[in-house]
Amino acid sequence: MNVVATFTVTFTQILNEQGDLIQPLPDFAKDAETLIMLYRQMHMLRALDARAVIMQRTGKMGTYPSALGQEAVSIGMGAAMHKDDIFVPYYRDQGAMMQRGVTPTEILNYWGGDERASNFITPEAKEDFPICICISTQLLHAAGVAYALSLRGEKRAVVTGCGDGGTSEGDFYESINFAGAQRLPIVYVINNNQWAISVPRNKQTSTQTLAQKAFAGGFEGIQVDGNDVIAVRHVVEQALEKARKGGGPTLIEAITYRLCDHTTVDDASRYVDKPDLDKAWELEPFKRFYAYLEKEGLWDAQKEKALQEECSARMAEAAQACIHTAPAQPTDIIDYMYETLPASYQYQRDELSTAKLPEGH
Repeated sequence: MNVVATFTVTFTQILNEQGDLIQPLPDFAKDAETLIMLYRQMHMLRALDARAVIMQRTGKMGTYPSALGQEAVSIGMGAAMHKDDIFVPYYRDQGAMMQRGVTPTEILNYWGGDERASNFITPEAKEDFPICICISTQLLHAAGVAYALSLRGEKRAVVTGCGDGGTSEGDFYESINFAGAQRLPIVYVINNNQWAISVPRNKQTSTQTLAQKAFAGGFEGIQVDGNDVIAVRHVVEQALEKARKGGGPTLIEAITYRLCDHTTVDDASRYVDKPDLDKAWELEPFKRFYAYLEKEGLWDAQKEKALQEECSARMAEAAQACIHTAPAQPTDIIDYMYETLPASYQYQRDELSTAKLPEGH
């Protein structure tokens, strides 16, 4: 019996759990302003999530998926993208969306049920896709977009991803198979937060790593410490550069831990063991990044307090803007469905045009 194929999965970590460098910094991380900006963006994301949960708990918004504990994945991914790349997000990618210019108010409006919020105001995100709720269907959309870029010969790339549970979906395998066969300019970032809603990682797939699933598509799969924002940005940046140069796709498994409920309609205390959660809090991304910045003389407790207050105030303003957004018109459900309204539907539109929305909507 001969071995006909072997595969290797590498793991990248730059900052360890104590905030110490364990390998040289990539070039971008040698700039103090860049590091502080990454830290600010992580705080903005955590403040957005906190405000969104408050809004949901007080009946001002619908179900919301927090990224608590997973900020380094979304922020590192978004920071690595070029402006002309295309982002195809899943429902826990709000950090990267904000870096692409999507406003916190748009994100809150979307989770409040206002589909107009998917028509992003910023030109930078006009080609980006809206938030996808269905598990892993966005991966197929992303492969299609990457195929279009390839056909046009454009030196651009697509970034997409899902959670660990999403890698067990058929759509995931169809996407990576097509991406590998066509050598598409696409980067998959898997947020391995250890939970597929209430199902732990070891019960929803038996693979040793999620990164190795890329080998089924015929391309590279790697791991990164998903609590290390510098490492996440670094590996995503490298994968994107490879994709733009025609080197094909890459799958990046970012290993982190979900410190919150799956969404605001979940109760993770029913299935998460407290010792595991306590351990995860020791590894979370803010703690190590703060420690590193402090050692470098770039941060201190006073700056931390000021930043937290600034982020909280900005998200409170975003929430008020969301609450006071003018409601959509009832006729929108027809007006944006047809270029030319069929005569048989005209009476329905006439009835909707005189309908009154309930108070508070």
